[in-house]
Amino acid sequence: MNRVDLNGIGMTSQRTRERLIQRLVDQGIDNHQVLDVIRTTPRHLFLDEAMAHRAYEDVALPIGFQQTLSQPYIVARMTELLLEGGAPERVLEIGTGSGYQTAILAQLVDEVYSVERIKPLQQKARQRIRQLKLRNVQMNHADGGMGWAERGPFDGILAAAAPESIPQELLQQLAPGGRLVIPVGGETQHLHVVDRTHEGFETTVVEAVYFVPLRPGTVR
Repeated sequence: MNRVDLNGIGMTSQRTRERLIQRLVDQGIDNHQVLDVIRTTPRHLFLDEAMAHRAYEDVALPIGFQQTLSQPYIVARMTELLLEGGAPERVLEIGTGSGYQTAILAQLVDEVYSVERIKPLQQKARQRIRQLKLRNVQMNHADGGMGWAERGPFDGILAAAAPESIPQELLQQLAPGGRLVIPVGGETQHLHVVDRTHEGFETTVVEAVYFVPLRPGTVR
């Protein structure tokens, strides 16, 4: 895993960042590693200039192509759930988007494999990951619902888009002992945690969420 090198990267005030961290703590986030990485990762880099001033608000923000940069609480909560019981070595991310969640994961696990179906979003995300000198990320332009079987199996899978039901392809790419964190549903969605045990799959429904739908196919 890497940590972000902040040399040469414009920083907002520490006070602004600490306010966000305090909000996350108030909402129940208690993994100190996750909080530290969110504190030091420049979220404003993952937004267009017109939206950058809102980067440290606890809200989802648009990134184009009808996609969003997830609310910091959701990023923290999903990451915290993925890391419960120890950091997975190899993590598949479904929906690179802006690359923000990718950057958070890359500082907490050994290897991140990130799939994005919208090529222009992936290209921007790749530039940001390089700027942050995070060298343990591999990206693929592909249909996220199909995962990335050639690189599997994975100790952890995190999805940033909601299917109506959990794709079997993702379950098959989860290693024994691995964990999948994924929003599921249509108009009403809930965050699901799926653990692969020797007996099969154990699913826990965590809380209500709202994500963009997981769509098939790719966009150039």
